[in-house]
Amino acid sequence: MHNYEIAEYFTLLSKLMDIHGENPFKIKSYSNAAFTLDKLTEPVTEMDPAQLFSIRGIGEAIGKKIQQIISTKHLDLLDDYIQKTPPGILEMIKIKGLGPKKIATIWKELEIESVGELLYACEENRLINYKGFGAKTQQNIKEALVFYLQHQGSYLYQELENITDSLLVALRQNFSNEQHSIVGGYARQMESLDFLEVLTTLSSEKLSTWLTDKKFDCKSQKDFLSSKGADQFEIRWYFSDANQFIFNEFKLNSSPSFWESIQALPNYAAAKLETTPFKEEQEIFQALDLGFIPAAQRELPSIINKVANKKSLPAPIQLSDIKGIIHSHSTWSDGIHSIEEMAKAAIAKGYEYLVISDHSKSAFYANGLSAERIIAQHKEIDALNKKLAPFVIFKSIESDILNDGSLDYPDEILDLFDIVIASVHSNLKMTEEKAMMRLLNAVANPYTSILGHPTGRLLLSRKGYPVDHSSLIEACSANNVVLELNAHPRRLDMDWRYIEEAVSKDVLISIDPDAHEIDGFDDCKYGILVAQKAGLKASQNLSSFDLSEMMEFIAYQHEKRNS
Repeated sequence: MHNYEIAEYFTLLSKLMDIHGENPFKIKSYSNAAFTLDKLTEPVTEMDPAQLFSIRGIGEAIGKKIQQIISTKHLDLLDDYIQKTPPGILEMIKIKGLGPKKIATIWKELEIESVGELLYACEENRLINYKGFGAKTQQNIKEALVFYLQHQGSYLYQELENITDSLLVALRQNFSNEQHSIVGGYARQMESLDFLEVLTTLSSEKLSTWLTDKKFDCKSQKDFLSSKGADQFEIRWYFSDANQFIFNEFKLNSSPSFWESIQALPNYAAAKLETTPFKEEQEIFQALDLGFIPAAQRELPSIINKVANKKSLPAPIQLSDIKGIIHSHSTWSDGIHSIEEMAKAAIAKGYEYLVISDHSKSAFYANGLSAERIIAQHKEIDALNKKLAPFVIFKSIESDILNDGSLDYPDEILDLFDIVIASVHSNLKMTEEKAMMRLLNAVANPYTSILGHPTGRLLLSRKGYPVDHSSLIEACSANNVVLELNAHPRRLDMDWRYIEEAVSKDVLISIDPDAHEIDGFDDCKYGILVAQKAGLKASQNLSSFDLSEMMEFIAYQHEKRNS
């Protein structure tokens, strides 16, 4: 188990104890234990008891609970609180803006025990007269509840990878003479999905028998078989004979609007797609007199015109095109690994450079850097650059965009950095007018190199603040500011749907992992997947610049500051 997984037990325990009104000292001790575990760089699973018990903030009592979690993946004390807490109250902990104190009021004083009841209570204005609430808080809770309920049953692409891999392995092991393919939104590399779609040449009877034996609940729908396991995640199964498998795969790998446009093509009927036993999807495009369109780009009908008369699409960016890691955090702020550890890991993965961009001073919750600590960090980076040459660590900062759109340091401090990533982290509940004022002021600042996660969204949990994307793109173009595609699978921000517009205005995109630990480097993959949907080329992505090109980019950024 990772340290952060163990920390989650204590985080939940402290919240439940708070909801139940337990001793504040005990609550704080478990909350502190979670914080300590999150910050530890050495896995507690590899520690002996004496080493574990000696950690400040852990001690013997909590250390023994950690050992229980490691050996059983359970914590008896937490299980006790879960047992005496209604399921709806446990669900409320997931709602943004609902802390333990508010949940306790909702449960004990309003006698509400489910998310649905709570939404109804908000619509009836029942919260506003209770301590800690009020009209604005009630409205914020209502919006968070609506967003939460709308996304129940949805999953991030990343969360489905292991499911799809194991599912295909099981199908091929049990039915090796049949054809199987993951299709639909997953094949199109959508950032989140409500269900998984599978095409198979199995008979519905044979599949149903197999799934039922595996304890899946199966129901026949109009065009597919729906199956759900104990976790209620839905898999939709489509059936095809072998001759029509490729055609049906092509159809299911197309968005509804894309498929309608394909059917409307003048030569669709003449191509006899539905009766031809194709061997691969490329043959279908040839029959339609079109160049090949990968499944990831079969979203908008407009792309069809780009491949008319068998024209080829430009090769989209690949993971191998990433030459360096931009936007990463170290133990200097809220990262898990030291700069040296991050750098050596980047070298081991074949990268040419690392951009360390720890949090700025206003991010006190993330141990943001004071001016004095910046000087000390830069001395460490200088020493490491001598030690690790020709690999280069660039000096950067993720500067908070303040309420007026200014950056978090005076110019003389900002001038110390090779790259400045400007991001909004506070006061996210804004009107579009307020959000755009902050963003446009930050973009106009000559020290801003990259605009980080431009909408602040968290997929399936937070919409982000409203943004006029066209105006923002125009401003980035005018000020030579790069737009980040934050590759963390919960962000994927900027949205891929605006990338084509951005590159048409000569705005560079930067696929950045926002890595807070070494494993975070691998999140570049998810940024690549959605960038491919937009047809982004390697030449249009900053993190695909090699070391010499990155040096030129930084030199230009410094010229921009002085112009």
